[in-house]
Amino acid sequence: MSQAPSVSPRPPADHPQSRSVPPGPKPRLLLGHSPWTGDDPLRTLTHWAREYGDVVYFRRFHYHVYFLNRPDLIEQVLVTDPRNFIKGRGLQANRRLFGNGLLTSEGDYWFGQRRLMQPAFHRERIAAYGKAMVASTTRMLETWRDGERRDVHEDMMRLALEIVAQTLFSTEVEADVERVGAMLKVLMKENRSARILLPFFRMLPTPGNLRYRIAVHQLDEIVYRIIREHRARGRDTGDLLSILLRARDEDGRQMTDTQLRDEAMTLFLAGHETTALALSWTWYLLAQNPDVEHKLEAELRGVLEGRAPEVEDLPRLPYTERVIKESMRLYPPAYVIARIAASDCEIGGYRVPRGASLVMSQWVTHRDPRYWDEPERFNPDRWTPEFEKRLPRFAYFPFGGGPRVCIGASFALMEAALLLATIAPRFRLALADDHPVEPFPSITLRPKDGIKVVVSVR
Repeated sequence: MSQAPSVSPRPPADHPQSRSVPPGPKPRLLLGHSPWTGDDPLRTLTHWAREYGDVVYFRRFHYHVYFLNRPDLIEQVLVTDPRNFIKGRGLQANRRLFGNGLLTSEGDYWFGQRRLMQPAFHRERIAAYGKAMVASTTRMLETWRDGERRDVHEDMMRLALEIVAQTLFSTEVEADVERVGAMLKVLMKENRSARILLPFFRMLPTPGNLRYRIAVHQLDEIVYRIIREHRARGRDTGDLLSILLRARDEDGRQMTDTQLRDEAMTLFLAGHETTALALSWTWYLLAQNPDVEHKLEAELRGVLEGRAPEVEDLPRLPYTERVIKESMRLYPPAYVIARIAASDCEIGGYRVPRGASLVMSQWVTHRDPRYWDEPERFNPDRWTPEFEKRLPRFAYFPFGGGPRVCIGASFALMEAALLLATIAPRFRLALADDHPVEPFPSITLRPKDGIKVVVSVR
């Protein structure tokens, strides 16, 4: 049984220290530090956290940045005082993509949109999507052949995209999958470039900015087409978009096509990206840990007895759930969260000025040895009820937390479990020897050049 390490937070800062600047990397003139555009952001953030402690200060151009590495400090930003912290500059740099959807909107407008969309994610409605998820996965597996080489990340992206289109929009996007995949690669690459640093860079007619704008324009064409198809049907098809088309705000007004586009785009992209990445990294980890793979297969074989999984089976698949939790600990699809202080405040004994950025990294905190025994080890057995009770609340936060917690978290977890339970009993995935796998941190944490595997029929 895995034991939660004893947690001994660093002592609180005294009053004089609260007026000083937190420790951090050596200042640089003009440009300051920008770990996200460097060669290895994950290594840099981890080094800073271990070297400088719970609150790390650095400057990026003229922006003050405070990097938080303790669960209670993360909780202060996300839960205790969320109204004082608005979405970070990375998401603001992508407003052309996400518009004023749930990821980027603030205040009363965000609250109203969240309330309008919540019914689509009620437990009963999510459970109804389960059969479609398993059916799509089964169709995909019919194309797999024993001994063939595949990019499982590409497969998971394609599958999750098909599922989100069917369950949330009642739409087939098979013909668009290749285009969407190519566009997302462009968007992820450009979010590791200078365009995310300052608005000035985003206005320049650089080749990267032009590629970004073309990709967003092409995605717009797909999403607006889905909206037109729904309006033409004129009936409730039981999906999210139908709910939004019928929704009225307090003044009785319907959402405009632009509002629908912003929310649909957010869910269309975020709704498949999280699940696809969680599963991609799960296959990567299982391929390196045959003991875990054998335990997973044994549970699935014992419970399912050769049939396809159903939503009702999930409570009887605790090890499957633990595998997904542990995968999202080591390779969280959202590896960093950022907020901006709306007013002066104090965090961890330090004064934080209005306009400063607050950065919190799932990648770093999920591997902090103060909270995790053998933090680099893939160990689903650590997730016992006793361990979870002792674990500090924000030592694990793959979906964020507080009022802005991911609205689709339950959807993503159910989908990941059903897809894993459908694929694992039928195929074993071995990593291709000639293809190294490297994380690529952009908006999300993707494998840089995919995950090449050789599939074998069980």
